[in-house]
Amino acid sequence: MCYDISFSSNIQLITDYLPDLVVDPQLNFDFDMAIHVMAQAYRKYPVIINDGGTHKLMPFEWGVIADYMNTPEKIKQSRQYMCNAQSEKIINDKKSFWRRIRSKRCLIPVTGIFEHREIKGWKNKVPYFIHLKDRPMFCIPGLYHYSPIPDAETGEIKGTFTLITRAANSVMKQIHNGGPNVFRMPLFLPKELELKWLQPDLTDEGIQEVLDFEMPSEQLDYWPVFTIRSTKPRPDNQEKTAPYTWPSLPPLGIDESTEQKNLFS
Repeated sequence: MCYDISFSSNIQLITDYLPDLVVDPQLNFDFDMAIHVMAQAYRKYPVIINDGGTHKLMPFEWGVIADYMNTPEKIKQSRQYMCNAQSEKIINDKKSFWRRIRSKRCLIPVTGIFEHREIKGWKNKVPYFIHLKDRPMFCIPGLYHYSPIPDAETGEIKGTFTLITRAANSVMKQIHNGGPNVFRMPLFLPKELELKWLQPDLTDEGIQEVLDFEMPSEQLDYWPVFTIRSTKPRPDNQEKTAPYTWPSLPPLGIDESTEQKNLFS
């Protein structure tokens, strides 16, 4: 799945993407802190919605709070599973909550995402930074929903969102090669399909057309980076998205380290 995203620029990159975009006055987002955003921190993040024909940039929290999460205890118990939505369930699974909110479509602006790769014999996974070639910023499609209960502290009815994933392409299969949701990737799209996702009159057939798109591996750029889910500073003092050389890291497609192979050769 996808639980780590990055936005390493400023709001102008988003407003240039959609010149008619209306920025919500309550959007108070620190873009300097967005180089790594984790899903289960449930932070507010800028997402684009179509509200009555107007494109708006809204501060929504990552991790949908569904209608059945009507107590703080239920939210705490279940929200962690609502940060990603499988594309296969949005139209075809009639029992899915995602199908129920399929008209509430949004775009999640990013400059890239992170995914972790397993290496046989290694204690920790190796993170990779992935982005679309020739696009400084792109958008991942999502769904949004307003919380059924107000925030306990502020009384706010929160806007929340989920990020859509699909079966991985050949490169992403080699990067996201382990874990309970192995061989998944975000629903990467060309810009014309990103904008189509926001069309309010999109039919189920149109939605499915977007969901069926698979980004060719050749359109992705990617490289290993230093550990991202730790407060430990990088030895080279570079940003989290900068390439990092891991000793004995095998090339993609080989999941056993060269160091381990040498021990048994």
